Amino acid sequence: MKIAILSDIHGNLSALENALKKAEDYAVEAYLLLGDLIDYGMRSNETVEKIRGLSKPIICNIYGNHESAIVNGDYSRFSSERGKVSAKYTRSVLSEETLQYLRDSMTCEGRYEFCLCEKKCLAVHGSLQDVYWKSVNPDSELCDYEKYDYVFSGHSHIPHYFEKYYKSEDEKKRFKKKTVFLNPGSVGQPRNHNSAAQFAILDSETEEIHFVKVEYDIEKEQSLYNGEIDDFYKNRLKEGV
Repeated sequence: MKIAILSDIHGNLSALENALKKAEDYAVEAYLLLGDLIDYGMRSNETVEKIRGLSKPIICNIYGNHESAIVNGDYSRFSSERGKVSAKYTRSVLSEETLQYLRDSMTCEGRYEFCLCEKKCLAVHGSLQDVYWKSVNPDSELCDYEKYDYVFSGHSHIPHYFEKYYKSEDEKKRFKKKTVFLNPGSVGQPRNHNSAAQFAILDSETEEIHFVKVEYDIEKEQSLYNGEIDDFYKNRLKEGV
């Protein structure tokens, strides 16, 4: 099965649409969504509507910190005032249909365990230390992940792939247990100095992984900002920061 892994879309419909079109080139059969469909961008409702209309199965669809904060009305964890203002504005414009989808069709715990081709997988927006607000990265303490074969995470908006080998009792595998850590990057608000919409494709049978970058109409998305939130979120789209 070929799976498109998407995270941190952040209300950027143009980026999402081009990412989904590009995913079709890989003949994807399912989607894995790692949170933060909404906020920062001006088209949260339209983004959720697009996700609702996907014709292929969604393996998991977990809350990010933005869904959690906005649905629960708790903005205290945002690190800047502009982040709080953006989240409150997004909440004010969400339709009832969007709110119902966030409440009823997403996994609100921010993490989800599942099996894929007999591999044990964890999807988490942040990390096991803090499922919403603390990212996994290669320098993290990774002592709680050894039971998983794959750990899919988002939140940092920076793509990564790395493997960690834990001690095990499996002599055939030289007493090692491999865990793959994968972050697909951000579709709608990349922060790796590349402005393209970014996601990943996983072939669950061959374990082949593609990190995909696709251009989209950034100026169109920027033109939709209406002064209700800080221009920081509009301007950063050009630089991928």
